[in-house]
Amino acid sequence: MSQDRPVVLFLCVHNAGRSQMAAALLARHVGDTIVIHSAGSMPGETLNPAVVAAMAELGIDISAERPKKLTDEMAHEADVIVTMGCGDSCPVYAGKRYVDWELPDPAGRSVEEVRPIRDEIDSRVKALVSELAHEG
Repeated sequence: MSQDRPVVLFLCVHNAGRSQMAAALLARHVGDTIVIHSAGSMPGETLNPAVVAAMAELGIDISAERPKKLTDEMAHEADVIVTMGCGDSCPVYAGKRYVDWELPDPAGRSVEEVRPIRDEIDSRVKALVSELAHEG
C-alpha cells in the first residue's frame, strides 16, 4: 500500500444494502485509519429501510447515506475492492486486489432477515481489518 492509509472500496450493484453496511461497520472499527468508499454499478434510489433499521440496532445511523455510483477514480484509488453479489454487473479494474463476499441480498427482506447478513458482514469486516493490519 503506497499511501499512509489503505483505501477499501465496497462494491455491489445497487449500493443500497450490503456495501453500505460494510462501509459503516468498517468505519466503526477503524475510524479514519482507512479510507472507505462504497458504491454501486447501478445505484438504487434510496437505502433499504430494513438495512437502515438493522444498523440502527447497533447504534450506527446510516439514514443520511445515499447510494453512490462507482467512479473510475474510486476504483483506481482503492487498494482492496470488496465485491458483494456483483456477478458480471461490476467492472473489473486491472491490477487491483479483489475480494468477493458471497452474501444474500437484503433487498425485500425484513429486519429479522437482515440481521444475520449484517452480522456476517461484520465478522468479514473484522477479518479484513486484521489482514490489512498485517500488510501495513
